[in-house]
Amino acid sequence: MTKKKEITILISLVVLLVILNYNFLDSKVESFFLGDQSEKTVVERIIDGDTIVTEIGNVRLLGINTPERGERGFLEAKVFLENLILNKSVVLEYVGPREDKYGRILAYVFLEGGNINLKLVENGFGNYYFYDGRDIYSEDLEEAWNSCISKEINLCGPSDHECSKCISIEGEKIVNQCGFSCNIEAWEVKEEGRDKFVFEGSLEPNGKREFELEQDNKDGLVFLRDGKGGLVVYV
Repeated sequence: MTKKKEITILISLVVLLVILNYNFLDSKVESFFLGDQSEKTVVERIIDGDTIVTEIGNVRLLGINTPERGERGFLEAKVFLENLILNKSVVLEYVGPREDKYGRILAYVFLEGGNINLKLVENGFGNYYFYDGRDIYSEDLEEAWNSCISKEINLCGPSDHECSKCISIEGEKIVNQCGFSCNIEAWEVKEEGRDKFVFEGSLEPNGKREFELEQDNKDGLVFLRDGKGGLVVYV
């Protein structure tokens, strides 16, 4: 059989599969053209803002972190993701290790060419989180976060506390530069991932309060939020 005939047969099979809408074989053909770094699947359930269940297993969205169950913003992030991709066919893109230590697939999720991971950050439902180091989308995620900050929405909403403009983070301390005492009851400092530290009481003028975090990424962001969840500062 000549090369020309082989190509003609392959094209005919692809056209036939599209006409028949034969999902299983159709996905195999698509995977052939997408290559080993991408895979098509259907989203069956949303666990939270950065973890989903698909036909091929649980997927942890790369490059981001969203609130855990019981934290402010958890439900909003979950609902946002459900509205975007639940029961829809998406493409997973792999840019590094395929699985994490929990056996979850690590991927960027695309719907009709749009990067869902970026949408979560841009709309304030999560922050960027480079646990395994930077990749080809890291700069885009940083830009998405900056866009969120400029829009002041959801997790990027600024604190309206009277001390929000004059308390800062210096190393592993928060510092009161207000010139008056600040009530910091239930304020929390949190790293990019899960670990956080909750403050109690008040902080006197020029006073400092230490905190301790077990950061997965020592070069990652640290966020300080007031008792209502408003963003005071991040470094």
